[in-house]
Amino acid sequence: MRPPHDIRILSQVRCHLGEGPSYDPRTGTAWWVDILEARLFEKPIASAQKALVHVLPVQVSDVAAIDGAHQLLSAEDGLYVRSIRDGDIRMLCPLEEDLLDNRSNDGRVHPSGALWIGTMDRDATKGRGSIYHVAGTKVHRLFGGLTIPNGISFSPDGATGYFVDTDVGVLHRVPLDPRTGLPRGPVAIHFDHRGGEGAIDGAAVDAEGLIWTARFGAGCLDAYSPAGERVRTVSVPMRQPTCPTFAGRDLDRLLVTSAYEGMDAADRAEDPEHGRTILIDVGARGLLEPAFRLCA
Repeated sequence: MRPPHDIRILSQVRCHLGEGPSYDPRTGTAWWVDILEARLFEKPIASAQKALVHVLPVQVSDVAAIDGAHQLLSAEDGLYVRSIRDGDIRMLCPLEEDLLDNRSNDGRVHPSGALWIGTMDRDATKGRGSIYHVAGTKVHRLFGGLTIPNGISFSPDGATGYFVDTDVGVLHRVPLDPRTGLPRGPVAIHFDHRGGEGAIDGAAVDAEGLIWTARFGAGCLDAYSPAGERVRTVSVPMRQPTCPTFAGRDLDRLLVTSAYEGMDAADRAEDPEHGRTILIDVGARGLLEPAFRLCA
């Protein structure tokens, strides 16, 4: 593994299941969630102040920008619009109203402004998960029969989508209409990690088109080329990293969440930084995550 240039613990608070990070360049603020504890974190990355912790009424898996005053939260029962000023949330549209044992998981906004959001059974029952395309309040199911949908990300031009079922370990790619974020061709295998150490989790794409993924259980990040080759592996101080996104004034750091889900006391003792959130220099520059469009 190539050693990183620099690692900074952004927050000492340990997340049971940290996920869904995003970055607001106007305020220099990092946002992320702890799904299982229904918490939203807010932290200016250049400040020494502790992260603000917002307790949520629902379990949220993903945070995305809408505009300077509002965020999109992907939650266990649907999508919500949150006011940054006062924390008020309102339902935008439901997800899987008939599947009460499911919750949202990994998600990303496509350059078109549409959201791809995954769902899964709370106990990770096989085949109960899906990935949806959401444009405004129009929800369209893209892929079903998944267990733990993850790694949702897009090429810089929006013409390729990536996703993985963490339970299986295959990173997929699919050609997309850049104008809508909808598939326009069959799904193909991009990288087959079956039998490898750890599991492919969340992902972010850099300005050169490399797909950076967190490898849960292996304490590292991997970078895959658009051609489907693993070209970089960088170690992180937490054994269970979950999701990266690019952050910083120059978008040259990865903001990476992690989890202590499933770890017993001995596991946690052997992993001193378990559940923490970091900023890491991997020698790459990212692209600003697109904002979600409320109007399709």
